[in-house]
Amino acid sequence: MSRILYYIFLKPLSMLPLSILYVFSTGLYYVLYYGAGYRKKVVMGNLRRSFPDKSEKEIKKIASDFYRHLCDLIFESVRMFSMGKEEISRRAIVTNPEFVKELEAYNKGIVLIAGHYNSWEMMGTAFPMFSNLPVVALYSPIKDPFFSKVLSDSRGKYGLEMVPKQEAKAMFKEWDGRPAIYLFGGDQSPTSSKKSFWMDFLNQDTAVAFGTEKFAKEYDCLVVFGDIQKVKRGYYTMTFSLVTDQPLEEEHGVITVKHTQKLEEIIRAEPQYWLWTHKRWKRKREG
Repeated sequence: MSRILYYIFLKPLSMLPLSILYVFSTGLYYVLYYGAGYRKKVVMGNLRRSFPDKSEKEIKKIASDFYRHLCDLIFESVRMFSMGKEEISRRAIVTNPEFVKELEAYNKGIVLIAGHYNSWEMMGTAFPMFSNLPVVALYSPIKDPFFSKVLSDSRGKYGLEMVPKQEAKAMFKEWDGRPAIYLFGGDQSPTSSKKSFWMDFLNQDTAVAFGTEKFAKEYDCLVVFGDIQKVKRGYYTMTFSLVTDQPLEEEHGVITVKHTQKLEEIIRAEPQYWLWTHKRWKRKREG
């Protein structure tokens, strides 16, 4: 069934230009926001708790803008199945490529952390074109093996090496000492409350995954934050900033706090571009 869905529907749809796909996106927005109300309770709850100082009118405006953006992301992701190198290089730009070159000169591993903000997928797919180092992304495979492979192949078509999270430890051991860039998502809900780092994030007691800091210290990697911004519909930039170049000297939790605060800052500036449908606060601190 998944093969039929891909070859009969998704693949042909991906060959259409984004100008046409955005017409479908607008239609989907009305269905999801006004009709089906897809995860609307989750979105509104997340927004109200994150921005208690905002009026209900402001919250609804952010929610509406978020659903428009989400629908654009859905069709941009479909387009990615057939998006060529020339097109993606126009749509996904690194604003400070000289910074990437400076990092490469350290001749060591680099942990690049970003959030599910704007088009993390498009920037991740395009990023290997901006670096001479191997670029590796950790991901959670989906249950359907066919779609999992299709998505992995699409994201890796320009050099991004996709590694399942379950194989992360083995991958790091294999690459130990070899310069590479490792992409991490810093805003997923951790699998365990006990193994999380707890801090205030968007006005809430939040469990933050500790994997970024743990791996950075274990393998003495530079830690860099990627700020993904939307220029206009279908066009994005990423700007890098250093979190630390001395991970072994940072006290416990400092790296995690730094990259999480950087993400919070950009979310507060333009909240409509974060993934509010995510049940980010489902973990509760024990004890």
